Amino acid sequence: MSIKLKNIGLIGLGIVAGIAGSMQFDAMAQKNVGAPLPIDELRQLADVFGLIKSDYVENVDDKKLLTEAITGMVASLDPHSAYLDKKAFKELREGTQGKFVGLGIEVGMEDGFVKVISPIEDSPAYRAGLKAGDLITRLDSTPTKGLSLDEAVKKMRGEPNSKITLTIARKDEDKPIVVTIIRQEIRVQSVKSKMVEPGYAWVRVAQFQEPTVDDMAKKITALYAQDPNIKGLVLDLRNDPGGVLPGAIGVSAAFLPKDAVIVSTNGQLADSKQTFYARREFYGARGFGDSLAKLPDAVKKVPMVVLINAGSASASEIVAGALQDYKRATIMGTQSFGKGSVQTIRQLSADTAVKLTTARYYTPNGRSIQARGIVPDLMVDEYADGDGLNSFRLHESDLQKHLSNDTDKAAEAAKPAFDEAEEARRAAAIAKKRKPLEFGSKEDFQLAQALNQLKGLPVQLSKLTPEVRKDGDKETDKSSSKKENSKGDTSK
Repeated sequence: MSIKLKNIGLIGLGIVAGIAGSMQFDAMAQKNVGAPLPIDELRQLADVFGLIKSDYVENVDDKKLLTEAITGMVASLDPHSAYLDKKAFKELREGTQGKFVGLGIEVGMEDGFVKVISPIEDSPAYRAGLKAGDLITRLDSTPTKGLSLDEAVKKMRGEPNSKITLTIARKDEDKPIVVTIIRQEIRVQSVKSKMVEPGYAWVRVAQFQEPTVDDMAKKITALYAQDPNIKGLVLDLRNDPGGVLPGAIGVSAAFLPKDAVIVSTNGQLADSKQTFYARREFYGARGFGDSLAKLPDAVKKVPMVVLINAGSASASEIVAGALQDYKRATIMGTQSFGKGSVQTIRQLSADTAVKLTTARYYTPNGRSIQARGIVPDLMVDEYADGDGLNSFRLHESDLQKHLSNDTDKAAEAAKPAFDEAEEARRAAAIAKKRKPLEFGSKEDFQLAQALNQLKGLPVQLSKLTPEVRKDGDKETDKSSSKKENSKGDTSK
């Protein structure tokens, strides 16, 4: 089985173009594609190359011309396909190990500017107050307008402890925000856990990395050693941009029956049509034991709530989708990002590769995640007075040239909808000066509602009403009705 790894490190900020996604590393195979090469178009490309070499005002290096041609060709496909030069390829491989040098933000492109998807917890960007939706308009003195994402990323990267000044445009702020950030080696702590109350555990996966399954198994085992009679568990996947696919399979397998289908993929090639099960060979490294085998039996039955938001993407959506399809957990929060495509790494040389979108992900029930994401069973805002942010957060369907959802043609319209008065109220909430929310803290409103759900107490639901469409028919999500409270149901 090929190894699927996450889109990390290309931008040196934590995540590559758009949102991090699951990847598949594979050697470039010689394939007979069955169609003749477009000779006329290739001849035209050669003619343009020759004209630039002979007529352009300055001499241009051959390698630069050809590299830029490859970069543009691949980037024109979708937001997640890219050519990886030596530096980018090295960063991607390092990123899957959970460390990289940068600012610690997930970014994409919008209207020619670099857009912040989400700051990574405890990173320099997070501490500097960057927020989802911020547009980076300048990097030091260089405008980002007109730069490719790769060019912008290279300017944002640098040596540890070096400084970079970012100019930020933020909604509802009249003046640009200027912040100076010190680049650091980012070490993402994949799994955090604690007993938030007697009998109730909280496990957070911030990013799916190679050690995630082992780390989570150790954390859960420690929680049960602390309290063998855990009554409920909250799995927190908010702002988790994704990661390595084996990590998503392993996290899902910890709570589901053995051999359960976790996720499937489908694309043109035979090796892109795969089904992944809750088995050690799909999440464990060869030659190593099964880290999930020693988990307490109670893990399979403990009542669960999974928290997601617009920053939950790719691998985290796979986990949420699997647990939702099997009705193993109540999914709570806001609609996830919708990054449901597979990127395959085709190595071109020892130091370079192409990252190519080759398949879509599907939940166990056959739902496509792409450009739709996971709609929570219970819609709950980030703050008690209304989120004010989720309606403005970027989703996969907002990205230019994004891949469509092939199982639900109306999926891209399935976004939160609300009236003008509600929109104005929530926009006003954005203007409030709030410090970055610490997930798992006493001020964590969504976590408090998750605990209410596990205890069978009323849950304060969002007033947003997602337009959930299935098979082309409009269907209102009952979890987001006008009632503000929902009685928790912990029988799973």
